[in-house]
Amino acid sequence: MPPKPHLFLLGALLVAFGVQHYSDSFNPYYLDVLTGIGINIILAVSLNLVNGYTGQFSLGHAGFMSVGAYLSAAVTLYFAPRWFGENGGTALQEGGLFLMALIAGGLSAAFAGLLVGVPSLRLKGDYLALVTLGFGEIIRVTFQNVEALGGALGLNGIPPYTTIFWVLAFVAVTIFVVTCIVKSTYGRGFLATRDDEIASEAVGLNTTRYKIVAFVIGAFFAGIAGGLYGHFKLTITPTGFDFTKSIEIVVMVILGGMGNTLGVILAAILLTLLPEVLRPIAEYRMVLYSFLLIVLMLARPQGLFNFKLGKSKA
Repeated sequence: MPPKPHLFLLGALLVAFGVQHYSDSFNPYYLDVLTGIGINIILAVSLNLVNGYTGQFSLGHAGFMSVGAYLSAAVTLYFAPRWFGENGGTALQEGGLFLMALIAGGLSAAFAGLLVGVPSLRLKGDYLALVTLGFGEIIRVTFQNVEALGGALGLNGIPPYTTIFWVLAFVAVTIFVVTCIVKSTYGRGFLATRDDEIASEAVGLNTTRYKIVAFVIGAFFAGIAGGLYGHFKLTITPTGFDFTKSIEIVVMVILGGMGNTLGVILAAILLTLLPEVLRPIAEYRMVLYSFLLIVLMLARPQGLFNFKLGKSKA
């Protein structure tokens, strides 16, 4: 992150505007892949705040993503026909509704993160991982049985509001917020909690509060990513946010290097592109994908991109 992070954020937003302006001239396939990369970066960077910088091990990130996806889709499906009618609204009106839906989805996911975090973050290690996994599955099964949200069939006909501008803009905001938090004086509490929780408590830090704050912020951005995903795919089902999705996000964080924002971003890009590169050999794609992950984890257990550059120290 440059010495003036606000300038970085402004520059990134201007780049997002520029890419959106020329997006019609891009190959639609490459644009779709870039959108997927952006959504995965948001998920990985937000989980890195919990797993990497605070030293917890959450396996329920896909659950918070599903909360954001369903709630934001419900907002747009409910309000769009009533506000805009059959002809739809202007780009500004639709953008305003979409932003409102994303914020609603993010706040709902943050509230779910608070409900999960308060009782579970007093646990540590494997116990915490199991509890967050359980809560993630509870969220998924709940959506699967709520008929008002489509039940097992999911939600269909979601408005196609996600554009490359929104994705790149929220990628920039996520990186900006997480980096500013970690680099701040308050953020040192996250790093202290990760490095030695007992010593941190001995000097007066409320480590449980730090873990809950990290969990809520991570869940908020997971909800934003879910909203972007739902309005990009136009159809969402509970099976799209299962245990496998959570593991996929965790792998991005581990492969990029725990507590290394730059490495996590590169890992998210790599793990989004890798299945696309292997698409010509579709029948062997998942086998090769899994094999490459095993090799990478054996060769670089500390993370493929965990270099000194961008590595935070307490």
